[in-house]
Formats: sequence, structure tokens, C-alpha cells
Amino acid sequence: MASSVCSSSPTASTDVQALYGAPRWFAAYTCANHEKRVAAELDTRSIERFLPLYRSVRRWKDRRVKLDLPLFPGYVFVRVAVHERLRVLEIPSVVRLVGFGGLPVALPDDEMELMRSGLSQGANAEPHPFLTVGRRVRITAGPFAGLEGVLKLKKNGFRAVISLQMIQRSIMVSIDASDVTPVAA
Repeated sequence: MASSVCSSSPTASTDVQALYGAPRWFAAYTCANHEKRVAAELDTRSIERFLPLYRSVRRWKDRRVKLDLPLFPGYVFVRVAVHERLRVLEIPSVVRLVGFGGLPVALPDDEMELMRSGLSQGANAEPHPFLTVGRRVRITAGPFAGLEGVLKLKKNGFRAVISLQMIQRSIMVSIDASDVTPVAA
């Protein structure tokens, strides 16, 4: 009996090994305002991470302060193999990896790489309330080329709201109207 269970097709076991053995991007949900601490701990453990920040000017009683705040509050993105997720979950202030049914769900690698490269090129981005309704467009040029979002008109130009469905968060980036094409519904 045991031999029939163990004798699965080589492609099925290879697919499982590829799924669980290859590093993938996951969203690590953190305690409030602990994103930078978690990122520093991930660095000390040599775990690849992505914590996009944006610059915000805050006015306090006696001065103005420039702060670097997380673009996706409450989340740090980590690239690990599924079987190594415990290395992330052991970090203080990491609540869980985002997923369903107790299992983490990987974010699309191509979306994460486009997001990382776009933000590393110094594109102006800021958090935006999660948005799913509106005219869907694909960005065809610029730092975020290849990503899809919702077109939004602001008084001084066009913006695209790019949403990560898995974590229900969005960012807004400045774009040129000629750099987008409509997406068929």
C-alpha cells in the first residue's frame, strides 16, 4: 500500500518541489508602526525583503519634519521559500504571512519586480485608499510599465492607482496620459 502512495509521477513531485523550494514574494503583516524594525531584523537574518517608503512632511508644534513612512502600512514584503517561512515568523512584530486557510499565498513575482524597479527609479508614489472601481488601464511606459491600475484625474495631471489585491492596499503614482492604454473589461 505504501509503495503506491509514494510512487507518484515525477512531474507532480517536481512541481511540488518547485512550488515549495523556490523563493517567492510574500506579504508579512506586522504590528502597527513596526515595519522598519522588522526590515532591520530581516536584514540581520539575510532574508531578502522589500519595504517601500515615501517621504512625508509633518508639521509639529515648533517645526516641520520630513519622515520616511511605509508605502504599504503594516506590511513588509519578503522573498523566501515556503518551507523557510518560520525564519520570518520568528521575528518579533511579525504577526503572520498573508494567505488563506493558514497557508501563505505568494504574490505574483512579475508584479513585485515591476513594483520594486519602478520605486527604485525614484518614481513619486504615495499611499492611496484601496480602489477597485474606475477605468482600468495598463501602464505602457515609464518606471511602472507593465502594471495595471485605475486612472484618476487630479487637478495637476493624471495619476494611476495601483492596487495589490492580496493585501487590499493601493498606491498612487504620477503618470503621463500617453503612457496608458485601456484594459478590456
